[in-house]
Amino acid sequence: MTVRVRFAPSPTGMFHVGGARSALQNWIFAKQQGGVFVLRIEDTDAARNKPEWTEGILTALEWIGISRDSYEGPYFQSTNAGEHRAAAARLYESGRAYYCDCTREDVQARTGSQYQGYDGYHRDLGLAPGEGRALRFRTPDEGATVVVDLIRGEPTFENKLIEDFVIARGDGSPVFLLANVVDDMTMGITHVIRAEEHLPNTPKQQLLWEALGVKPPVWAHVPVVVNEKRQKLSKRRDKVALEAYREEGYLASAMRNYLMLLGWAPSGDREIVPWSVIEDEFRLDEVNPSPAFFDEKKLRAFNGEYIRALPVDEFIDACQPWLTGTGTIAPPPWQPEEYDAAAFAAVAPLAQTRIAVLSEIVPNVDFLFLASPLIDEAAWAKTMKDGSADLLDAAVAAFEALESWDAESLKSTLEAVGAERGLKLGKTQAPVRVAVTGRTVGLPLFESLEVLGRERALTRMRAARLRLV
Repeated sequence: MTVRVRFAPSPTGMFHVGGARSALQNWIFAKQQGGVFVLRIEDTDAARNKPEWTEGILTALEWIGISRDSYEGPYFQSTNAGEHRAAAARLYESGRAYYCDCTREDVQARTGSQYQGYDGYHRDLGLAPGEGRALRFRTPDEGATVVVDLIRGEPTFENKLIEDFVIARGDGSPVFLLANVVDDMTMGITHVIRAEEHLPNTPKQQLLWEALGVKPPVWAHVPVVVNEKRQKLSKRRDKVALEAYREEGYLASAMRNYLMLLGWAPSGDREIVPWSVIEDEFRLDEVNPSPAFFDEKKLRAFNGEYIRALPVDEFIDACQPWLTGTGTIAPPPWQPEEYDAAAFAAVAPLAQTRIAVLSEIVPNVDFLFLASPLIDEAAWAKTMKDGSADLLDAAVAAFEALESWDAESLKSTLEAVGAERGLKLGKTQAPVRVAVTGRTVGLPLFESLEVLGRERALTRMRAARLRLV
């Protein structure tokens, strides 16, 4: 038997990081088993899906390493509508489903409770198909449905506690439960690996598989992904869009490594490992069933480690979208013709050790490409106090006299300026840094001055001195 797994997202917005985690787990499992990864777009809610969101799913999958030539599909659920209706008809004709025209208010009136489920009123009334009549599955009265789950063991659901659930609406259109089962049958899915939130639906779907005469798939419900308050990640409340992390400058390699750690860990006391290790060691039955905390701070630290591990030339290439404003990245504060690739290459090794996401490269190097620095007014007010004017005057005079404009000479010269005033280098260089870069923190000052050049550096220091008059 060939293993076939599927990832079945709905194109209703940005791509959720939890969905990306599920996609990776399915993809790796299929690869390990020599099987097939199927992509199915569940697009039957026409009011809530857009073609560009489907394309966004494909692009996001490719970004995390699931290339378009490594899976079957994408298939679209809407094209299988005929099979959905045919399955509903078979269930009705076999007596496994019946029609019902009860409203919610009818059920509440009979049961006296707004919380009680459907009471089976039409089970044996033999209501014929008709406009506005929903089709309900006839749940067995006795026994239990046992879900054999690779991660959760054997969750057991008493059938008497499962109401006769709707499988087709009053207009004849099948609901998600039935459509999902029929699609999996049609596509020969052998293993369903999905989030824990779908577990309550599983006994109903298993009953549908059995009623349609097909052996259910192997189930594996991976842990739900939660925030720091242990609440399920929400698009409305939390930062969950994979695209947002990509545009902020998270590396795909760091993101997919981190996502795979949500509920699972490689062998040994390690978390950052080569992708080949994850592909080799991941096991579904080793996934922890407890909720998995999506820790953005930890992800950020991961990303910083991955950035620092890049060869410098790859780091330079990775920064280009933020330096040139290409793709979906917002343009930087300088004009394209102001960007100096050689100047950036000179400071790239210094910047690489100081940023955690690639978008942070812009405020670290903008002083190199702008005609004048972007002044952080709070930094200016904090730094440019009594004595700053004298320091700038002395630094300008000393720097003008330098024969060699290099980091070592600049540092020793400014140290001497400070020593004459009883100041350590940190206090001495602060006004110079703000004058030249506009900020109190950033790349090493003297290397920055060297790359910026004598004329531009001195011009900025003189302009800052005039502002202090």
